[in-house]
Amino acid sequence: MKTKTRIVIIGGGFAGTATALNLEKKYRHDPAVEITLIDSENFFTFTPLLAGVPSGSIQPTHIVFPLRALLKQTKVKQAEVKSIDLENRTVIAAHCGACGDETLPFDQLVLASGSVPNFFGLPGVAEHALTMKSLADATALHAQVIDKLEHADLQSDPAERRKLLTFVVAGGGFAGVETLAELNDFVRGARKFYPNVSPEDVRMALIHSGSRILPEVSESLSTYALKMLQSRGIEILLETRVLGCTGDSVQLSTGEELLTGTFVWAAGAAPSPLLDCLDLPRTKAGKIEVDATMAVSGHPGVWAVGDSAAIPDLVTGRFCPPTAQYALRQGKRLAHNISAVVEGREPEPFKFKALGLLAGLGRHSAVAEILGFKFSGFFAWFLWRTIYLMKLPGFERKLRVAVDWTFDLFFPRDTVYLRPLHTARGAAAVLHDHQAHEETRSSEWHDSNRHSEPAVAAASAWR
Repeated sequence: MKTKTRIVIIGGGFAGTATALNLEKKYRHDPAVEITLIDSENFFTFTPLLAGVPSGSIQPTHIVFPLRALLKQTKVKQAEVKSIDLENRTVIAAHCGACGDETLPFDQLVLASGSVPNFFGLPGVAEHALTMKSLADATALHAQVIDKLEHADLQSDPAERRKLLTFVVAGGGFAGVETLAELNDFVRGARKFYPNVSPEDVRMALIHSGSRILPEVSESLSTYALKMLQSRGIEILLETRVLGCTGDSVQLSTGEELLTGTFVWAAGAAPSPLLDCLDLPRTKAGKIEVDATMAVSGHPGVWAVGDSAAIPDLVTGRFCPPTAQYALRQGKRLAHNISAVVEGREPEPFKFKALGLLAGLGRHSAVAEILGFKFSGFFAWFLWRTIYLMKLPGFERKLRVAVDWTFDLFFPRDTVYLRPLHTARGAAAVLHDHQAHEETRSSEWHDSNRHSEPAVAAASAWR
């Protein structure tokens, strides 16, 4: 009887999902190969379009895809990895405390756990800054922005109103620039619904430690992006670092203190803390050291890919950048390499030359560098949307995002504020407050011999 080969993939981002998809193509008719993917979420997020969620130009669920629908031959487990035993070749994971731990043996292990925000130990940043790494981050930022507009409209103090409507983003790379550009469009467009908010109340600031924003693109496109953002009222603070922050201010290396109601950190990423529990070779940045085949030296059957790994770039001589286009190709090559090892063949090195770079600047403008050609303005924006729409998995999601973008051309963006009460803690707090309120009113009514109909009492308690 043929022994079953068990492949466990940790991480459902671009690299992990691409690895699973390509393994499925290879082994769709082979019951002797079992593929399992573990992720804390049960969906794949198309992160290149994440900046559209805080601004309301894209509905949050339209850029995510259920992993179980995407990976039809893979066992998908929504769970947190608690430990990895490389010697006994097992992964221990749990969906929650009530579910208990599950032990998953493996023959081939893929570490694709991605990255988390890196706050570099700056005081107050981890506690007070918002981030833009996940769908939850993006939806939280959307609610935060609307909440600040609502507060500002009721605020009579001009200084306080300006602080509430000061939005600061740290990080001049793709994530920071696209996020602030979208927020700027949204806030300035939504301002017409808030009669007490004037254009002078809104302040947008981008903090970047380098000499130019979007350092990944050519200098001419970087300069274009800078001028475009500045023309739309965004302040660009170059060669400036964040020293720390509080709940309502950001301290800068220039000595300036920015009073702000919203501070977004998009200035750094670090590998997942999950890797800290593994005795594997790591770079100074914390990534797992692998060879060009993405295999971990000295650990047969253990591979690392995506943001988790320092993969040599055979084209540039450096390490592969942590971008989606690299992660997708890495996942494809890794799937072939795993199948090669399983079948007794030699794995092949990963080699890929970047096709180009795209960055949205909001309001029908972008910069693009594709196959050596440079584009800016409306045509670059059209390319940016078209290319990402094509890359979005699933026809249904493509159609939904296309409809979102079409509506965005003709209608104002939604300013509905959904209170963030849909958490266990939030729901418990609401229930506790309601029960306490009921008990107080019941006691008062009893003492004063006041009697009311139950329906009236219930209605009064909920108002």
